[in-house]
Amino acid sequence: MKPRLSCFEVVLPFKVPFTTSFGTQSERHALLFRLEADGVVAYSECVTDVGPHYSYEDNYTAMHIIREYLAKFVEDLPVPKVFLERSEAVKGHNMAKAALEMLLWDYHSKLSGKPIHEYMGGSKGYADVGISIGMDKVEKVVARVGEAIQRGYRRVKVKIERGREHEILGAIREVYPEIPLTADANCDYRIKDIEILKSLDRYNLVYLEQPLDHDDLVDHAKLRKQISTPICLDESITSPDKARKAFEIGAADVVNIKPGRVGGFTNSLEIARIARDQGGHVWVGGMLETGIGRAFNVALASHSLVDYPGDTSPNDKYFEQDIVKNPFKMIDGRIKPNTGPGIGVDVDLDYLIKVSIKMTRIV
Repeated sequence: MKPRLSCFEVVLPFKVPFTTSFGTQSERHALLFRLEADGVVAYSECVTDVGPHYSYEDNYTAMHIIREYLAKFVEDLPVPKVFLERSEAVKGHNMAKAALEMLLWDYHSKLSGKPIHEYMGGSKGYADVGISIGMDKVEKVVARVGEAIQRGYRRVKVKIERGREHEILGAIREVYPEIPLTADANCDYRIKDIEILKSLDRYNLVYLEQPLDHDDLVDHAKLRKQISTPICLDESITSPDKARKAFEIGAADVVNIKPGRVGGFTNSLEIARIARDQGGHVWVGGMLETGIGRAFNVALASHSLVDYPGDTSPNDKYFEQDIVKNPFKMIDGRIKPNTGPGIGVDVDLDYLIKVSIKMTRIV
């Protein structure tokens, strides 16, 4: 029987609006994919959103690329690496590719009867957990940092932007001078702002994440030579080749791997190997995913190549109700990946249908 591939477009409101230098999000518009074949039901999530703010991809472009170009590459249910090789015929569109590449990881790991973290190999069996806190009034940000510490998060990340960096970081350090703290600028600065960025050294950050432009490596290398705070690259790392170049020219100390940004798990693992071989550090980021996407992130974050806490908070931080019945629980700042086959989530199909604004049969 021919595999059945469907997409659910869902809308889940956030408990608290999430603000970065890109803007404010009050709800998650997610594309969730479901593959049915050989008695196996696999799921994945595309990390695009309604607008092209984090990258040029959005929900509209992802659906177009998947329906018109990529879906045909999964009809014979290839292993993820083969799918990725086929998809090289399409330039870019890593998030669309990742949605299907990771769908195949879930399918094949379920077919093998293994949890996905065991199927990929190299798992520590747990992921160290950090938290990402969006911008708000400074007293609210400081309060959320305190709550995160009380819950046991092993690293706190806060969003900053030009003009608010000292207000936010200064207030946090005044109250919490010793906590592992990082700042994420989401590309809001340019090399001309180097004096502002040098002034952030006073806050003793574990790293400063993506201060400069989304596709830049050269200016990050220049910046890294002039500040003592380690540089973490996020948006700039879109492939193993970009990771190799970043470390070769000295543009990064740390890499934030978001599987959707780099085309899926196959490339994520290769980027992690490159970073660690070059003496760098690795952690796994998030894109405000539902429990489906979160399960992939936690599985990857449990890999032995990942040595820093990532943005893998339990989803009760974001949603009143998730679409999975077995959301992750954090104990002592760690989350264990699911033990069921594949990503191991128990999807609440009734709720999934309830929050879907559109359902599409693709294959």
